[in-house]
Amino acid sequence: MLIKIDAKISTPLYLQVYLRIHEGIKSGQLQAQQRLPSIRVLASELNVARGTIELAYQLLISEGILESKGAKGTFVADTVKKLTAVHVSSGNKNHSLGFEVGKRKRILNEEVTDKIKNEQNADIITNRFHELQPFQLGTPALDAFPTKLWARISAKILRESRFDLLTYPNSQGIIELRQGLARYLMVSRGIPCSAEQIFISFGHRASLHLITQSLLNHGDLGWFEEPGYHIARDFLQQIGLKLVPISVDNNGLNVDEGKLLAPSANFALVTPTHQSPTNAVLSLERRLSLLEWAHKQGSWIIEDDYDGEFHYQGRPLPALKSLDSQERVVYCGTFSKTLFPALRLSYIVVPPSAIERFKSTANILGNQCSVWQQQATSQFINDGHFLRHLRKMRNLYRQRKYFLIEAISEVLPNIFEIQPQSGGMHILVKLVNGKSAGDYVKLANEYGLKIESLNEWSIKNKVSPFLLLGFTNIKSKLEAVSLCDQLRIIDSKLF
Repeated sequence: MLIKIDAKISTPLYLQVYLRIHEGIKSGQLQAQQRLPSIRVLASELNVARGTIELAYQLLISEGILESKGAKGTFVADTVKKLTAVHVSSGNKNHSLGFEVGKRKRILNEEVTDKIKNEQNADIITNRFHELQPFQLGTPALDAFPTKLWARISAKILRESRFDLLTYPNSQGIIELRQGLARYLMVSRGIPCSAEQIFISFGHRASLHLITQSLLNHGDLGWFEEPGYHIARDFLQQIGLKLVPISVDNNGLNVDEGKLLAPSANFALVTPTHQSPTNAVLSLERRLSLLEWAHKQGSWIIEDDYDGEFHYQGRPLPALKSLDSQERVVYCGTFSKTLFPALRLSYIVVPPSAIERFKSTANILGNQCSVWQQQATSQFINDGHFLRHLRKMRNLYRQRKYFLIEAISEVLPNIFEIQPQSGGMHILVKLVNGKSAGDYVKLANEYGLKIESLNEWSIKNKVSPFLLLGFTNIKSKLEAVSLCDQLRIIDSKLF
């Protein structure tokens, strides 16, 4: 098809290319599996920078409209057959993108919404929302996981094992994995512990279930960070615990406020390394104050160290558990952030004095974790792959975080104010143009962008101007700019 662009109008050049390709598909000029010109050839033909064409192609690839086949080139995806069918069957000429170039900017602001509404019966939309969405929180860089290595380890375990994979799993978890974790936690997180203190669980909620069943009673009162991890909050409330919201500032949980509002609480759940979701680090002074309170009251501290491995500036403080001389801290870790979520493996480190209580509860609840997955994880750790993978991911996340921050600074300087942080897997931004964060999130989610606002993380449902953006699966500066440009479009539609 012939692509024309007009450098005199205000619509960015790459968006003109993007719309022209959409127009060619809707009109039937571009068919499924048809090869498009290479970036170099099309850039030369249109007399624009290669980055302009690359950005347009990247946006279309992210939508499933185009697909890259490496050295073979870029092709129209098969999914456009369904996309075209939806528009043809609708019989509505207003769905066509065949508008005059001078009207491109107005059409662009309407295009994504129209597409969402008119393609709801197409598999392309259904599939998009079942897959990883841009800015999604808490998901590691799945593209960087060593799947071939993991497959070799798993295959070897399955091939060489006989009866051990067929029996009921140990309620505490296999000993090899717990021994490997004990060594890792001592070196990486400063936690001196034995394998006997470690319990393997089927995800974070299973860890919380084991902890609460072992140490707490129905109706017990606990401190909960405000804002705080809403999945843990909902679970604890569902099983009958009462939560007191304790505010968080730049130094983490306000321990003095907790002592004032609920001095005799039975427990406190905290995320001291990177507060979830603000990424604030709990100061040493507050850590010591929290431990002193727990010792004095005989209360428990549940430390959720969900992504403590990912710290990018300076040296991170050791885990709160490393300071636990009075045995009041139960430490929670997970492989969902360091390896992959589908593994469903988490772990807790309990005080020596509480081991028997946990064993008794674990025997009743049982261990739902796959034995061969535990063995694969154990070998991954004990062969040294885990530490190498973490080093790789720290460097990768540092780079991907920079991609997003730089793109926001270029594309959204008058919309977002980036909040400083030293680690984590997402960034916190403040919406500075006076628009509603809730409305922003709602519209962005309709577009397929999985951003969140602090409103959802608050017990008090306080209105907040802050948004959360995951960066771990943003693979390039180009992709970051493309996503930020979509956020700019969303902002233009809000009043």
